[in-house]
Amino acid sequence: MKSKTVLASLFLAAGVLTISAKSIADIPSANLQGNLSPYPYVENEPPAQTPAPAGYEPFHLEHYGRHGSRWLIGANDYLIPVRRLESAERAGKLTPLGERTLAELRRIQKASVGREGELTERGAIQHQAIGRRMAHNYPQIFAPGASVNAKSTVVIRCILSMLNGLRGVESVADSLNVAADASHADMRFMNFDDKWGWKVKDQAEAGEFADYKKRHDIGDAYLSRLVTDGKFARDSVAPDMLPYLYWVLGNAGSHTGQEWLREEVFSRDELEELWRQGNAKWFIHGGLSELTSGRMPYTQRKLLTEIIESTDTAIMSMRPSANLRYGHDGILLNLITIAEAGEWGDRIDDLDSLETKGWRDYEMIPMGGNLQLVFYRPEGSTDPKDVLVKALVNEREVTLPATPVTGPYYRWTDLRDLYLDKLRRFHDETEVYEVP
Repeated sequence: MKSKTVLASLFLAAGVLTISAKSIADIPSANLQGNLSPYPYVENEPPAQTPAPAGYEPFHLEHYGRHGSRWLIGANDYLIPVRRLESAERAGKLTPLGERTLAELRRIQKASVGREGELTERGAIQHQAIGRRMAHNYPQIFAPGASVNAKSTVVIRCILSMLNGLRGVESVADSLNVAADASHADMRFMNFDDKWGWKVKDQAEAGEFADYKKRHDIGDAYLSRLVTDGKFARDSVAPDMLPYLYWVLGNAGSHTGQEWLREEVFSRDELEELWRQGNAKWFIHGGLSELTSGRMPYTQRKLLTEIIESTDTAIMSMRPSANLRYGHDGILLNLITIAEAGEWGDRIDDLDSLETKGWRDYEMIPMGGNLQLVFYRPEGSTDPKDVLVKALVNEREVTLPATPVTGPYYRWTDLRDLYLDKLRRFHDETEVYEVP
């Protein structure tokens, strides 16, 4: 594996995204909602890409994308904060901000009925934009006659994300051979349920994460902005309300027209602490760490295997092709870490060091988040040794765990060997992989 410290200057010179320490004070407020953050590139364009080496053209693309912006998944996500604040309303104890907040919560809760977990209009727009840029950036891949194989998990928001992504592709490229499917037959790699891995995660959440969460508890100061009686607020309003209130208000970015009240209800300090909790929980879910015995990236070993095998097939063909997959944040995150795309695959053993190590959930799994592997070769070649690859996380070029040929371009055979070696070392589904 390459030394990322040694190569940092090369990556920066090539314009490749490297993960750097960032003060939490520099994080935009909209991103303090973590995985509910909206996709960063819709109206605005992502950074320009590094030109391919002379003589190389793109011929294949492997993709896994999270669904776009959605409604919250459970009816209680909306109902619980409404009911808690209604108890204060009945007692005549709401502040003016509490009254405004309750009115907005009621409005969005009413609109949510029957749409829990579904894609929003903004989610559709996000995937149309991503698909459009794919076809625009890689016309050689999305050329007439190219094979585009799209798969989705069987969840409706993912299916609609796939259809909107294809709509974006076909708005730029025509005469493609497109196949789209959503089947339980593909869940073995599209949304693999690694029960043993989730047990490891749950153990860490009950241990190190629970302690971390207590250290970053925000207290009940926010209640005074909503309810006039402190004791009543603590006894009758606060129980179970906080996470749901935070989610509903923070998911305003997923909708057109929802009032943005989060910065009035919560202080910046409170939002930072709430984000820290969620960010650490996502690290437990997917990060490489002794806290989870190095196990969590490997929950997506079947997806990585599928990508390797699909690429091997594509290399042997002269027809340009793309495999587009649409699923979920918990799958995308762990695919990024097992592939060591960017420095998110680096080992971190202390939750308190996540900020200085650059672990930012919203940079990996915002709504519409995606990993793209783009493959290049000289015209006419089907020799795997000629193939280069680059990785993009949310359409920004990132590093990969090998020595680059130039800039963000890596020899595929080097990465393939590295990935297969990792997968071989994890040879048993119930094995807890020892952290190197």
